[in-house]
Amino acid sequence: MEKDLLQKRYLSDNERYADLINGFLFAGSRIVTAEHLTEMGSQTGLGGMSGLFVKGRRKRQKYRDLIRKAAFGMNFAVIGVENQTEVDYLMPLRVMSYDVGEYEQQAARGRKIVRRKKGISSAEFLSGFTKDSRLKPCMTLVLFYGEYWDGSQKLHGILDFKDIPEKLRAMVNDYQIHLLEIRKLPDTGVFQTDLKQVFDFIRCSNDKEKLKELVEHDSAYQNMEEDAYEAAAAFTNGEELLDVMKFHKEGGKVNMCQALTALIADGRMEGQTEEMLRIIRKMIEKGLGVSDIARLLDKPEKDTEYMIEIVKKNPGKSNSRLARELINREK
Repeated sequence: MEKDLLQKRYLSDNERYADLINGFLFAGSRIVTAEHLTEMGSQTGLGGMSGLFVKGRRKRQKYRDLIRKAAFGMNFAVIGVENQTEVDYLMPLRVMSYDVGEYEQQAARGRKIVRRKKGISSAEFLSGFTKDSRLKPCMTLVLFYGEYWDGSQKLHGILDFKDIPEKLRAMVNDYQIHLLEIRKLPDTGVFQTDLKQVFDFIRCSNDKEKLKELVEHDSAYQNMEEDAYEAAAAFTNGEELLDVMKFHKEGGKVNMCQALTALIADGRMEGQTEEMLRIIRKMIEKGLGVSDIARLLDKPEKDTEYMIEIVKKNPGKSNSRLARELINREK
């Protein structure tokens, strides 16, 4: 499954979506629950409204990654999520266009209702919006899984104000994005679902020993939901974790601890095998026979002969590739 689809599927769960909102916006307080959330279509802007054309063609359609309607008492707000593994230097403009698109849709839906009302003024009829009409608040959370966000977090940061008078600059409206850099999270304890484990895994993913210690000391990694495991692997480009998942899965749950330990062991074994292949190639070049090479490697002659045969049959393959193939063949 494509990486972006794994990411979207994982966060599509309303328990996690509510947990993300609570952790991101309310410091972990349980303000929003899964029952408060209603799924919405990801298409945004007037391009998503039927019957609306511009110069004979529909407006270009835009799609959010995820979006939910969150109930607060009798009211609701619209909260979208954008997943970013790479920096988007136009993110302030992109987020602004998503939010404006949501407001446009709300206004377009209300316009028909307003114009059917009796007793409204001509201004209210023309705008399709009464003096007392209100749009529902909308915001977008940007989740960044990369190493370092060096883009601007506000619209003014991508505008060219050179030689523009300060007074004019002050009149140009700004637009701030709400960015959560996962790898820089100071505390994942604000999350109550397996978001905590997935985010912690991402934070430690560049240090294998630290990662191993993490999954060994948190029992939740021994019984992870399959989509949480897949998301953790996808967010960290862990294709190897996805490859070995089937060996550590039972009843829809995956033991991340076993999978990671096996991968680390494989990595060490691959390094040792690669070094042995390097030595064999050198010894062959020097004209040494099986017995001499076996003695130098401290390996049985039968095993050494097998390795020499593989090296001779694959002169164009690198030692690292051959080592990986040998380990996979033994599994």
